[in-house]
Amino acid sequence: MDSFIIVALALGSLTVPACGDKGTSKARSCLDIRQFYSGKGFPLDGVPQSEISGEHLRICPQGYTCCTSDMEDNLATLSRREMEVFLKETGRSLQISLSGHYKSFDDKWVEMESGSQRKTDETFTQTWGSVYTQNSQVFSDLYTDLRRYYRGANINLDEVINEFWTKLMEKLFYQANKQYVIGILSEDYLECVSKKIDTLRPFGDISHIMKMLVTRAFVAARSFVQGLMVSGDVVRKVSQVQLSPECMRAMMKMTYCPHCRGMPSARPCANYCRNVMKGCLANQADLNTEWRHLAETMIEVAGSVDGPAGMDNIVLSLPSRISTAIFTMVYNMETINSKLFQACGNLQEGGTSSTGGSEMMRKGKVMLMNLLLSILSQVSAVTVRLTDMQSHWVSLPGLLCSDRVATGTGAEDKCWNGMSRARYLPEVMGDGLASQINNPEVEIDITKPDISIRQQIMQLKIMTHRLKNALNGRDVDFQDTSEYFAHHSVCSPGPRISVPNTDRPRHNPPPPEKEGVKTSANQNLPSINIYLLSLLILLLRR
Repeated sequence: MDSFIIVALALGSLTVPACGDKGTSKARSCLDIRQFYSGKGFPLDGVPQSEISGEHLRICPQGYTCCTSDMEDNLATLSRREMEVFLKETGRSLQISLSGHYKSFDDKWVEMESGSQRKTDETFTQTWGSVYTQNSQVFSDLYTDLRRYYRGANINLDEVINEFWTKLMEKLFYQANKQYVIGILSEDYLECVSKKIDTLRPFGDISHIMKMLVTRAFVAARSFVQGLMVSGDVVRKVSQVQLSPECMRAMMKMTYCPHCRGMPSARPCANYCRNVMKGCLANQADLNTEWRHLAETMIEVAGSVDGPAGMDNIVLSLPSRISTAIFTMVYNMETINSKLFQACGNLQEGGTSSTGGSEMMRKGKVMLMNLLLSILSQVSAVTVRLTDMQSHWVSLPGLLCSDRVATGTGAEDKCWNGMSRARYLPEVMGDGLASQINNPEVEIDITKPDISIRQQIMQLKIMTHRLKNALNGRDVDFQDTSEYFAHHSVCSPGPRISVPNTDRPRHNPPPPEKEGVKTSANQNLPSINIYLLSLLILLLRR
C-alpha cells in the first residue's frame, strides 16, 4: 500500500508545471500575452491558450511559457525595429536642431553681408555720385565673390581681394587724371599701373589689414556653417545604422521575454538595461571623442564672432575701411601720379573734368548695430546647443533606459534581470567598443568595428581640422560645395569633404591697425576723412 502511494505521488509530481514565478498547480492561461501580442499587430494563429513547455526557446529562458518559436522571432524583430525607430527619432531631433541653427545663422550672415553692401552703395553714392555709380561694378564684384566663397565656391580669397584693390587703384587713378585722358586708358597703361600697387602702396596698410581680416572672417564663417551641416549629416547617417543580430537578441530578452515568462509587469533592472544598451550602441559611443572635439572647436570659432576683430565687425566695417583706403590714396595722389608718370609714361591733357561728390553720409549706424546684435544672438544660441550635444553619443544608453527600467522601493530586488525577478549582479560596462569585451548581455566582436560609423568618425576629424585652421585664419583645400549649400535641407546628403592639405603656408595673424585707420562697424569715419574728402573733390574738379 505504501509503495502504491509513493508511485502515485511521483507520477502526480511530473504533471505539475513550473509556471512563471508563482508555481500554480495547473498550466496558467495565456490570455494576457494573447491580448498583448495581438495589440502589437500579430495574428493569434498558433498562440497557445495556456502555458507550454519552453525547450524550443532560443532567446528567452527555457521554462514554461506562452511563446512559441515564431512568437519569439517576431517579438525579437519588433524589439529591434522599435529601438531603431527610437534612435532615428532621437537623431532627427538633434539633426533638426542643428539644421535650424544653421539656417538662422545663415540668414543673419547673408543679411549682414547685404547690409554691408547696401551701406557701401549708399555711402559712396552720396559721397561721389556718378563717379561711384560709373564704377560700382568693382564693389559689387567684391561682395558677389565674398558671398560665393561663403556659399562654398572654390574661390581664392587672396586673389579676390587683391583684384579688388588693383581695380580700385586703376579706377581712382583714372578719375583723378581724367583731364589728361582722351577716351579710356589703354590696357597696357592700366597693366603698368596695377603692377606698381605693391611698391607704391597707395592705400597704405589698410589694404593688407583688410585682406587679412576679411580672409579670417569668411574662412571662419564658412567653416562654422559647414561644421553645423557636417554634424547634422553625421547624426543622420549614424542614426540609420542597423543594429546587429546580437543586439536584437539582447533587446528581445530584456523587453519581451518577461511577457513570455508570464511577468508582463516586470521591468528591467537599471544596470541590466545599461549593459544591453552599451553593448548595442558600442560603435556609436566611439564617436564621442571626435564629436566632442568638433563641438568644442565650433564653440571656439563661434567665440571669434564677437570683439573688435570679430567676423561680424569685419563685415559691417567694410564700407568704412574701404572709404579710409580711398582717402589715403587721394591724399597721396600727387606723389602717386608722379611715380606712375615716371614709370608708365605721361598722360596728354585733353580729357574732361570730373564731378565731385557731396557731404559724407552718416546714416545707417542703427541698422548695422541691429544686424550685429542679431547675429550675436544666433551665435549664442548655437553655442548653447553645441554645449548640450557634446555627450550625445555616450548619453544614448541612459536616455533609452530612462523610461523603461524598474524604479521605486525594492526595485533592485524585484526587477527583471534577464532570467527572473531578482537583483542584477554583473557590473556595468564602460562606453565604446573596446569596453564591451566582457559584456554579459551582448556578444560583440570588438575587432570588427562598424565601417560606416568609422567613416563618420573620419568626417568629424576632417571637419575639426578645418575648423582649427579657420581659427588661425587659414583656409584648406576642399571641393566646391556651393551646389550643396543651395539645396541643403535636413535630409539632404552632406558635403563631400576632401582631406585638408596640411602643407599649406601658415598665415601670420594680422598686424594691429595703425592709429588713424582703425575703424569699426559702429563708428563713423574719423574727422580727418572729411578733410580728405574735400581734397578729393578739389582733385576731381581740376
